[in-house]
Amino acid sequence: MVAMKNPYQTYSNNAVTTASPGELTLMLYNGCLKFINQAKQAVADGNIEAKNTSIQKAQAIIQELMVTLNMETAVSENLMSLYDYLNRRLVEANIKNDTIILEEVEGFVTEFRDTWKEVIQKNRQLQHAGTGGQA
Repeated sequence: MVAMKNPYQTYSNNAVTTASPGELTLMLYNGCLKFINQAKQAVADGNIEAKNTSIQKAQAIIQELMVTLNMETAVSENLMSLYDYLNRRLVEANIKNDTIILEEVEGFVTEFRDTWKEVIQKNRQLQHAGTGGQA
């Protein structure tokens, strides 16, 4: 019998593998916000290496969001432009150790996350209404 090494990691892996595409996008936004906050803290602490790592992780998430866009829709073209802008701003924040830029990016990502969360909730309500409230 193999003991569970890290229950949180197991839970995290299960959460990702059982999540819907909408929930995965929400997780990406939340992860991006987490790394932006870690980067801001690292700048405040003068920890350049941690700042760099956190910003690169936030950039990787933005790039993943860019890759997953369905470019056949007009809204995706607009999102692609915004994601590209955010990615460039993260590069600039990294070079300049600029928390103001990080806060700007954080504001955009928070808006995206909150809007996405609303969409997921509305879809769930519609699904439950369509099934007569049965899950």
